[in-house]
Amino acid sequence: MRGLLSRLILNTLALWLVSLLYPGVAFAPGAGVVDYLVAGAIWGLANALLRPLFLFLTLPLNLLTFGLFTWVVNGALLYLVAQATALEVRGFLEALLGAFLLSLVSLFLNWLFRD
Repeated sequence: MRGLLSRLILNTLALWLVSLLYPGVAFAPGAGVVDYLVAGAIWGLANALLRPLFLFLTLPLNLLTFGLFTWVVNGALLYLVAQATALEVRGFLEALLGAFLLSLVSLFLNWLFRD
């Protein structure tokens, strides 16, 4: 349970930091901590449940692009999460860049708070 809670907090923190760093991804005005936590939870569930399915379905494109199509999958997931939460993404290109920044921020946070 401790690992699940720490994942939720790191996902939420990463989404919040990306929303501060990049204007293409932001939380709705008036969004509170609960909205951030819900977005972090849905982002974590999307990465755990939908991402493997999307990567499997796009395997030929991923092989053809040497794995670069994974960014498109990550951008699509971020765009889907934004549709279901208080997170706002201005468009799909912003979702692609936001997903790239989110992966960098998550990488840094996971390195910083590793067990």
